[in-house]
Amino acid sequence: MLHGPTRAVVLILGLIALLLNVDRLFNTQMLIGYVLLDTAYFYLLTGIFLAIVFQVYPLPYNRFGTAGRIADVVFSLLALGSACYFAWNGERILMEGWDLVAPTNAQVISGVFCLLVLEALRRTGGLVLLCICGFFFLFPLFAENMPGFLWGPSTDIPGLVMMHALGSESIIGVPMRVVAGLLIGFLLFGSALVVTGGGAFFMAFAEALLGRTRGGPSKVAILSSGFFGSLSGSVISNIVTTGQMTIPTMKKVGYPARYAAAIEACASTGGALMPPVMGAVAFIMAENLNVAYSTVMIAAIVPAALFYLALMLQTDCYAARRGLAGQRPEDLPKLWPTLKEGWHFLLSLVVLIYLIVARGIEAQAPFYATLVLLATSALNGWIRGENQLTLGRLVDLLDDAIRNIANIVGILAGVGLIVGALSYTGVGGAFSRELLQFAGDNVFLLLLFGALTSFVLGMGMTVSACYIFLAIVLGPAMAGAGLNPIAGHLFILYWGMLSYITPPVALAAFAAAVIAKSDGMRTGVLAMRLGAVNFVLPFIFALNPTLVLQGEPLDILHDVGSAVLAVWLMAAASEGWLHFVGRLGIPARVLLGAAAITLIIPGYLSDGIGLALLAVAVLVNRLSAPDGRREPVPSVAPSAD
Repeated sequence: MLHGPTRAVVLILGLIALLLNVDRLFNTQMLIGYVLLDTAYFYLLTGIFLAIVFQVYPLPYNRFGTAGRIADVVFSLLALGSACYFAWNGERILMEGWDLVAPTNAQVISGVFCLLVLEALRRTGGLVLLCICGFFFLFPLFAENMPGFLWGPSTDIPGLVMMHALGSESIIGVPMRVVAGLLIGFLLFGSALVVTGGGAFFMAFAEALLGRTRGGPSKVAILSSGFFGSLSGSVISNIVTTGQMTIPTMKKVGYPARYAAAIEACASTGGALMPPVMGAVAFIMAENLNVAYSTVMIAAIVPAALFYLALMLQTDCYAARRGLAGQRPEDLPKLWPTLKEGWHFLLSLVVLIYLIVARGIEAQAPFYATLVLLATSALNGWIRGENQLTLGRLVDLLDDAIRNIANIVGILAGVGLIVGALSYTGVGGAFSRELLQFAGDNVFLLLLFGALTSFVLGMGMTVSACYIFLAIVLGPAMAGAGLNPIAGHLFILYWGMLSYITPPVALAAFAAAVIAKSDGMRTGVLAMRLGAVNFVLPFIFALNPTLVLQGEPLDILHDVGSAVLAVWLMAAASEGWLHFVGRLGIPARVLLGAAAITLIIPGYLSDGIGLALLAVAVLVNRLSAPDGRREPVPSVAPSAD
């Protein structure tokens, strides 16, 4: 935690960057007095937040001592100085083609800037991501010695640093342009929700809605993590924030530690796929596809809803089979008082969604929503006489937002090196052509290859880095194969996210296991089973884009309905309990699994086969398992009275 002068400097720098962003997006021209050139604007934002990274993520002073503190200050000054130099010469960089031929001093500063970006990436993204991005950073040096589709034109070291630092496709390429154009406002809004108590409200709201139901704490965990994750976009912070409350409560009502951790891991992972915010990736996707962010947001609604429906049904079936009741009403918050206390959080969300979808002002919407949230929070605190919005809390809001933005900039500026290397060498396009030729006319084979690649890269990269890399090398191939572009890019995103709940990495599962005090690997295996629908859904909506709301209304309605039924049967087969039937034997579970697969495949014939298999499964279960007709555990917990 930063204190004293260092924190003050970070807050001042961050505030300048935020004002620069607002000045740009709202075209006020109040901060500088004129409109900055695009490249100058991107350099200034990048340089300011890189300087903040070196203060927020310092060298370990217990090892480096005073030398480490001095180094951090020097790195920050170099980042600011380099960015200011590039911003001042922004017009010359464009007009004179400095990415190809630049003055000697510009080449030296470019080299320094590239090294600073790599060091910032190490501090924010970790060593594995640094190694991956470092390899691609150097790739143009030896591209002409690579075989087949990996071949590309090579360059020397001066040419390398010029193309990365001074070109428009690398450090200040698409990832940083998304941060500068869209993402900062949404990160600010997310921080405002956290600092004003939005996390506690959504937890209480979920408890009031679902706490009494059968296995209620697990459903509270799913709903609250979905709410919180859709706004924060961060899987691990979601687990740390909501999991501290939900996991112990699940254990208290009878869920094993491993199951409680797996539920929280899946729910938090899905939060980054849930509209309206969805984390940084959705904004990058909209930029890559050249569509409005609202288009991506709307397309993601049904797949995310199906994923959370599957989790809800599985936990309900598990609770019914194990006899787990919900919490007592007197132990839960009341719905109406909860809404009276937190109405302003819901209002700010409504404002945000309205401005995005109805008004189409995506870049400005989160700033307006943040103002509404802060104003209504102040009003609500004044009316209730508690939890008031003080100056200290506003400073905490600024601090939290600046840290989050700096973290994203540190990662995405480094990931831009991958984009630049693949763009300048042409390897990205060559890879797509090779992949199309390899798959031939078999679209499923292309998707299978893409899924495996996404999954493997998702183990070592952040979701943003994984998506950006695969959008370059796989996105064109999917479009060339005739797949719907939005469905294809969502396919990449979903498979990149699966590494969070799948061993051997399973970062979300291991993080939740620490809180639950369970075995991390066993938790990961269980989380993979609970999130099994996410292994199937991407193939379905990639092959049939009605599930991402692309197509005729009647087709969309039919396919979404059959998918909901398939998810219900998949949950029943997984947990061994079918609503209105009861406990299931092994033969019935196998038949229900087959019915789910046929139902989720688009087409009336497959639906008919699925319904027939459902009927056979119920009949077989009644004939082979008399206890399968038992009444289920009450779905609402009784009062203590």
